[in-house]
Amino acid sequence: MKAIGLLLSHLAMLAVGFAAGVYALPILIAPDSPSSGEVQQVVQSARFSGEFRRDLADSDFLHWGEGRVSIGSDVISFQGELAPGPDYKLYLSPQFVETEADFTRLKSSMVKVGEVKTFSSFMVPLDSAIDPAQYTTVIVWCETFGQFITAAQYQ
Repeated sequence: MKAIGLLLSHLAMLAVGFAAGVYALPILIAPDSPSSGEVQQVVQSARFSGEFRRDLADSDFLHWGEGRVSIGSDVISFQGELAPGPDYKLYLSPQFVETEADFTRLKSSMVKVGEVKTFSSFMVPLDSAIDPAQYTTVIVWCETFGQFITAAQYQ
């Protein structure tokens, strides 16, 4: 009986350690966020802007974003905070999305812009072949776990 208790307690601690590692590793290996001056340059020349909000349908205490996103001619920038996590991708969508089900349903009509590697601000280069005017919404999505993080409608 004691052996089963020890086994269960060790398995529980292993699970807790794994979960803590998944959460902490992206924070530990994240590059430095862009400076506020760099982000401000994009904000001043932005073609579009929107707001990430915490109160979206599939946002929760572990999956959220809050702040201003700006879309320039060659970069998308963000000033604010994102919940840390692994494998975040930035997408542009032709429709507003705030749930995992909507993201999955509309993913084929979206374009993946790039990776989000920082959580307090970011700048993601925008390929010249992508015209943000053809889309309405910018989305942060966790690719590995299929989790909606946040979205902002910009037009």
